[in-house]
Amino acid sequence: MSIDPGAAASSAWLSSAGTTFLLIALAEFGDKSQLVCMTLAARHRGLPVALGAITAFAILNLLATLFGAAVAAWLPDWVVTAAVGLLFAVFGINALRYSEDEDDEAIEEKPGHGIFATTFLLIFLAEFGDKTQIAVAGMGSTAAATAVWSGATLALATTSLLGIYAGRRLLNRLPLLWIHRISGSFFLLLAAVAGYRLMSG
Repeated sequence: MSIDPGAAASSAWLSSAGTTFLLIALAEFGDKSQLVCMTLAARHRGLPVALGAITAFAILNLLATLFGAAVAAWLPDWVVTAAVGLLFAVFGINALRYSEDEDDEAIEEKPGHGIFATTFLLIFLAEFGDKTQIAVAGMGSTAAATAVWSGATLALATTSLLGIYAGRRLLNRLPLLWIHRISGSFFLLLAAVAGYRLMSG
């Protein structure tokens, strides 16, 4: 009994995509990118946060599957780390500067494109050359690039959406002041981690 080559190829594609999805989803669950989505979604609308995160992951995974681990070598590690640390520090300080005395007009949500750009930049810089991108690059060298890209992007979109849901449903129950305090402290913690990595070489 002969095996249909098309069916075998489809089966291999689905297997590679499924394996990539499972591995990346498990690796990213509770990771900093998911927490970034959670804290941003607690303060802003969920849709621009989701679109910004998914777009960033789609581009990062495309770079990883096309160029492999060499993508991370385009820029020195210290440049990426310094940019990440500075960005997190700025957002952390801005969040901590919020006070209850601010009127309603001062805390209106930013336009969707501003939240999209903010999320995109945070996720892109934080995940550039991260373990997940390197893992995607490695899998892309041993399996169909489209399968790896699809599985990885779907996995990261799923973890991001879970983080956004948690941010909207759980953190939104807290007073706005506490949301800003928590998110500000979280961003400053990430900035400190980036600073430590930078100093330790």
